[in-house]
Amino acid sequence: MKQIKLNYLFIALAFTVVLASCHKDKIAQNSGSPVPQRAGLYVLNQGGFGDDNSTLTYYNYATKQLIPDFYALANPGKQLGDTGNDIEIYGSRMYIVVNNSNVVDVANAKTGVLIGQVAINQCRSIVFNGSNAFVTSYDGDVQVIDTASLTITKFIYVGRDPEQMVIANNKLYVANSGGLSSVPDSTVSVISLSSFAVENSIPVISNPVSVTTDASGNVYVLSLGNYGTIAGGLTIIDSNADTVKSKPAVSIGFNVPMTNLGNQIYFPTADNKIAVYSSISNKIIQTNFITDGTVITSPYAIQADPTSGEIFVADAKDYSSDGTLDAFNSSGKLEYKLTVGINPGKIAFVNK
Repeated sequence: MKQIKLNYLFIALAFTVVLASCHKDKIAQNSGSPVPQRAGLYVLNQGGFGDDNSTLTYYNYATKQLIPDFYALANPGKQLGDTGNDIEIYGSRMYIVVNNSNVVDVANAKTGVLIGQVAINQCRSIVFNGSNAFVTSYDGDVQVIDTASLTITKFIYVGRDPEQMVIANNKLYVANSGGLSSVPDSTVSVISLSSFAVENSIPVISNPVSVTTDASGNVYVLSLGNYGTIAGGLTIIDSNADTVKSKPAVSIGFNVPMTNLGNQIYFPTADNKIAVYSSISNKIIQTNFITDGTVITSPYAIQADPTSGEIFVADAKDYSSDGTLDAFNSSGKLEYKLTVGINPGKIAFVNK
């Protein structure tokens, strides 16, 4: 499995509140509709695979308070589970994909109080379209959840061990990793969001894991490759023609989170820098987005906030102790640093 490390210690921090400093709300001024104001952000900490110690950290922008285990605090007597792999906020609800507990938790986005659960074996990632949530499962399918009833309405079979997904041009692009096999998969399945049927399969670099889009709708796929035989790399797909546009030369390591901000794509390199690829110039325009000398030891998650232009990088450090979340402004300078949980793997923003 990708981005999962073993043998970690459990951290019981449910009622601890730690002050964090140096953050001011940033609200971008756009010419269109008002930009929603952020209440804060969540960091989903995976914990150790098999250790049943995932946690959810919450940072309140107004009070500058950090709540290390927000989920346990909101749901007394309950723990988040084993290997939280994805978190997304859709409407008033927060969806947390807990991989090794085989469940998607659905909670109030602001209070964290559990609303319901959907059982999905080896669930990995989640995206939304209309009244549906789409969840990848290592059973080799994408399961469709009706967000009103929280019931599974359809199984869409794709490739082996599907990981992340992204929507472009009314289609769902699914990275089929095959990561549990000695011979990884090397395809991206294309699902029509009108028919819920697979309409294409696009060959990419072996073991695709992370996907995102740019402002023009191109789909970016980061693959881990196959150790010792096939190098990992980046594949760019034209979502209009569903063909591979290019495979630009990039240097990646064992962690391949990725995020986009307009026409710029951010991802970590093999030497733990944060590269910036421009879809306008079709090349890497910065070998390291971070300009103030801040060092990231193990970049485990990366997320852009389009309302502020900030880039957030989660650092797993040694994969067995608390990681950190670094917030950078659009110039790549560190604004503040938060201590979070073990293996911080996903970041989600919540509005006021």
